[in-house]
Amino acid sequence: MSHSALSSVRHIGFLVEDLDSAVKHFQSLGIGPFEPLKVTFVRREVLGKPITDSNIKLKIRMAQMGQIQFELIEPGEGKSPWRDYLEAHGEGIEHIGFFVEDIDAAVIEMEKEGFRILRRGWFEGGGGNAFIDTNKVGGTNIELIQWPEK
Repeated sequence: MSHSALSSVRHIGFLVEDLDSAVKHFQSLGIGPFEPLKVTFVRREVLGKPITDSNIKLKIRMAQMGQIQFELIEPGEGKSPWRDYLEAHGEGIEHIGFFVEDIDAAVIEMEKEGFRILRRGWFEGGGGNAFIDTNKVGGTNIELIQWPEK
């Protein structure tokens, strides 16, 4: 991955308290339709430690806005990185995403640059995502995404 891979935002992740209300709000602005996330995770980690879907109570809906994917995320009850972020920062953009061709190589490069990997996921069918701790400036993380081949 070259840093040029981070030159074009392709995805925005927005944390909300109430997913249904947020969907209605953004649809009233002409954004939508919103659909459930269409990938299945085969493995997830937070700060290098495995987590299971039973620990994650996220509700997620996605909409396409031209070349940008818009993701609404409602953290469930209980402690999670998503709930912690929402409580610390309030509703709004939690991450901006960039598509990469090789998620594993991209993660290695970011770690070599000194960035901490907050969360990591592996998708059924290949690819995955990684959330990079870049919120020191602007309060927003970076997500690297390699979608599975269809």
